Amino acid sequence: MPRLVKLTNVFIILMFFFACTHQPENRDIIYQASTINALLEGSFHGQIAFLEIKKHGDFGIGALDGVDGELIGLGGRFLQIKGDGTIHAVPDSMTTPYAIVTFFDPDQTADLADLQSYAQLEAFLDKLIETKNIFYAMKIEGEFAYVKARSVPRQKKPYRPLVEVIKDQSIFEFKNVKGVLVGFRCPAYITGLNFPGYHFHFVNEARSSGGHLLEVKIIKARVEIDSSHSFSLALPEGGDFYGLDLTKDKQQELKKVQR
Repeated sequence: MPRLVKLTNVFIILMFFFACTHQPENRDIIYQASTINALLEGSFHGQIAFLEIKKHGDFGIGALDGVDGELIGLGGRFLQIKGDGTIHAVPDSMTTPYAIVTFFDPDQTADLADLQSYAQLEAFLDKLIETKNIFYAMKIEGEFAYVKARSVPRQKKPYRPLVEVIKDQSIFEFKNVKGVLVGFRCPAYITGLNFPGYHFHFVNEARSSGGHLLEVKIIKARVEIDSSHSFSLALPEGGDFYGLDLTKDKQQELKKVQR
């Protein structure tokens, strides 16, 4: 009998340990590495490895170390769209200076068709969402009459501000193409931390090209929307981030970078 009690106690301790160390992940959090204003200032050194990023999301967008192209994450697969337009898988060891990710579990879906501009897409999405005061992850998959996207070449130190870097951007134009838009809508009060409003990256169906979305015309597509009431920000530890002046108003630079 004492042996049975002893084994039962060991079992209870093991179950308690498992429960404490294997809590189910909260999938409804928007996780962000660094801030958009830091990126605008030229803080391009990768701080967080994708091995860590993947713990916080399977869907997202961002940049790579040295701003070496554009990042897109879809279905747990993270891709690097380089300045020459080619796409490469992102290894777990690669780092990011800025990224925003989540575990994508859509709460809402809708069909859309015959939208002739980015502005029309934004207006359509604004009518779908319940409020502009929370965060949304969005996936738009379908047929596009036209997509204009960009990427940038890897930068070398000393890093220039991002608004200068995009003067050397590569522009890619796609016509009558199938693909996916991956992006987020952030509320206006996030200014300084992220893009207020919509921010999308595009990848074609073949996963062979894409970039940061500049303009779009949609033939027909389906949008999936994942709403979130939680936002988690991970700031860089040390490095050039500590010396940046992040008090400046960057709204005009942000507009130039975004479109």
